[in-house]
Amino acid sequence: MPVPDTSLDLTCLREAYLSGKLRPGAVVDTVHERVNQRGGDKVWIDLVPRQQLDARAAELEGRDPATLTLYGVPFAIKDNIDLAGRPTTAACPDYAYTPATSAAVVQRLLDAGAIAIGKTNLDQFATGLVGTRSPYGAPGNVFDPRYISGGSSSGSAVAVAAGLVSFALGTDTAGSGRVPAAFNNLVGVKPTCGLLSARGVVPACRSLDCVSLFALNVFDACSVLAVAQGFDREDPFSRHDPGVPRPIGQRFGVPRAAELEFFGDGEARELFERAIARLEALGGTRVEIDFRPFIETARLLYEGPWVAERWLVARELMERKPEALLPVTRKIIEKGATKSAADAFAADYRLRELKRATEPVWEQVDLLVTPTAGTIYTQEAVNADPIELNSRLGYYTNFVNLLDLCALAVPAGFRTDGLPFGITLVAPAFQDHALCELGARVQRDFALPMGATGFILPNVEFQRQPANANVRVAVCGAHMSGLPLNRELTERGGRLVRATRSAPCYRLFALEAFSPPRPGMLRTQGGGAMELEVWELPASAFGGFVDSIPSPLGIGTVELEDGEKVRGFLCEHYATHGAREITQLGGWRAYLKTRG
Repeated sequence: MPVPDTSLDLTCLREAYLSGKLRPGAVVDTVHERVNQRGGDKVWIDLVPRQQLDARAAELEGRDPATLTLYGVPFAIKDNIDLAGRPTTAACPDYAYTPATSAAVVQRLLDAGAIAIGKTNLDQFATGLVGTRSPYGAPGNVFDPRYISGGSSSGSAVAVAAGLVSFALGTDTAGSGRVPAAFNNLVGVKPTCGLLSARGVVPACRSLDCVSLFALNVFDACSVLAVAQGFDREDPFSRHDPGVPRPIGQRFGVPRAAELEFFGDGEARELFERAIARLEALGGTRVEIDFRPFIETARLLYEGPWVAERWLVARELMERKPEALLPVTRKIIEKGATKSAADAFAADYRLRELKRATEPVWEQVDLLVTPTAGTIYTQEAVNADPIELNSRLGYYTNFVNLLDLCALAVPAGFRTDGLPFGITLVAPAFQDHALCELGARVQRDFALPMGATGFILPNVEFQRQPANANVRVAVCGAHMSGLPLNRELTERGGRLVRATRSAPCYRLFALEAFSPPRPGMLRTQGGGAMELEVWELPASAFGGFVDSIPSPLGIGTVELEDGEKVRGFLCEHYATHGAREITQLGGWRAYLKTRG
C-alpha cells in the first residue's frame, strides 16, 4: 500500500526500514502512485516496468536492511547513463540503443540496495542548461511550470524535487548538475572529474564530463556520493581519490562587485547578498577575488574546441540523418566539425595560462561562493532566444570542470514570485566531502523545505569522518552477510559498503579443519574473480578485529574488480596444501551450497 505522507529522504527511509514500519514494496507503490498523479509532466523518457520494480522490491525484502547502505532507496537515472535492459536515448530517439549492462556508477548503487525507477528527460545529448531541448518535451519548473527547470539534467532534478525519488543521477560538463538544482530548490553535487566512473555514460565532452547527483539535502547527497565513487580501471578518465582532504577554513572568495552578473535581475542580486551575510554570520570571512580568469575560462568551453568532443559523439548520426537532432542542438554541435588540431592546442595553452592565473586565488581563500545562476527565465523566453539565454546560465558554472574543481549547489532562499534561488560552493579537486560538511551547515542554517515536497530537513547532523577514521575490509567467507561470523563485524560497528568481486587473480580453497569452515584466498597467476563483500569498520575497532583472526588467515591487500585496493582476508600458502580448491565455484556461498 502507498504511504502518501512519507518523505523519501534517506534518513526517513532508513529509520522506517530498520524499525519494520516500511517495506520496499510499499515505497514502490508510493513512487508509482506519485508518478501517475503527475501525469504527463515530461520528466520520464522510460520507466522500468512495474513488474520488474515489484520483483526488485521482493528481492530486497528477503535481505536485512542493515546490510545495505541504500536499502530500498528509489532513484532516477538521466537518460544518457546506461541501465541494463532499458533504452538509452540521450533524448534522441534515432540514437537509442539498449545496453546489456548498467553503467558502472549505476551498478554500484544497485549493489548497495537502491531501486532504479526509470530514465529521465534531458537536453538532447546533454547540450544545454535550460531543460527545453528535448523531443520528449520540456519538464516545467517544479514551482512554476511556465519557467525552465534547468538542464541538461532536467528530468532528474524535477523527479527529486517533486518527491518521486530519493535522489537522481545527472551529468555535468558545464553546469548540468548545478543549474537544475538551483531552479528546483535542491542540492546538486558536481564531483571532482573522475571520482565517479563515467563508463556507460554517453559523453558530451568526454574530457570534462562527470556524473552528478541531485538530492533533497546535503546529508543524502554525500551518503550517495560515498557509495557511488570509486576508481574504475576500465574508465580511462577515472582517478584515485588521494584521501587527503584540504581543510576548508573560514575564508570564502566572492567575485568583486563589478564581476558579479545578474543580467538585470535585482532580486537575485539581493538574495545573493543575503546569502553572503548568512555565511559571514556562520563565522566565514568574505574575501573579494579577481574573478576575471574564471570568466574567461568559462567562455572557452563553447567558444573553444571542446565542442568537437560533442561532434565526435553525434557525428555518425548527423552525417547520416541530420534531422534526427533538434535544430538548436544541431547548430551547436555542428560547429565542432570545423575545429582543427591547431585550435585544440591553442585552447589548451590558453587554459593552462588561465589555470595558472587562478592559482593565487586558492592562496587567499578556502573556497569560492557564487550564485549558481544569475537569473531564471520562462520557457517562452528561452524558446525565443535559446542560444544567448542558455549562455548566460553558464556564467558561474562553465569554468568549474575546465579548472578541475568540485562544486556543491545549495538552496539559498526564495524569490517573491515563489521561485527558488541557490548558491554554489566551489573548491579544488577531491575536496568533495569537505564541501559537503560545509554545505550541510549552510543548508541547516537556511532551514528551507526540501525540494517542493513540503518536508523539512531531517534532524540529523552531518559529520565528515576525519581521514582514516574508518577502514574498509574485504571479506570472502563466513564474515559475509547472513553467515556465522558476520556478527564479528556488526558488533564492532561495521557497515556493509557493497557486494563486489575480486580482480581475476585469486585462487580459493576450503579450509575444512576450521569450525565453521573458512575460505583461504591466495593471489596467483591465472586465478579467478571471487565473490566479496566490502565492509567499513571504525579504525578504533579494526585492530581488535585483526587480532581475532586465527592463523593461517590474515589481513593483506586485496584488489577488487574495479581496480580499487582495500584490506582483505588472505591465506598463508602452506595451509592450502591438501585443501579442496573451489576457485571454479567463484565464491564461498557457492561452496556452501555444494555442502547442502
